[in-house]
Amino acid sequence: MTTISYKGYTATVEYDADAGLFHGEVADTRDVITFQGKSVTELKKALAGSIDDYLAFCKARGEEPDKA
Repeated sequence: MTTISYKGYTATVEYDADAGLFHGEVADTRDVITFQGKSVTELKKALAGSIDDYLAFCKARGEEPDKA
């Protein structure tokens, strides 16, 4: 299993050969934050988008996001 990080959040990543996709999940948060991509570049962009969306969602609701 591989890990990648963005803005202090670390995610585990696995490759699904049947689907031809990388998929990942951010670790150590109560909330479920997932992402996927067909290449490493796409995967990194998807992680960034998922984290940025999560942070914006928390801000909009007036909630503190889980810290990594």
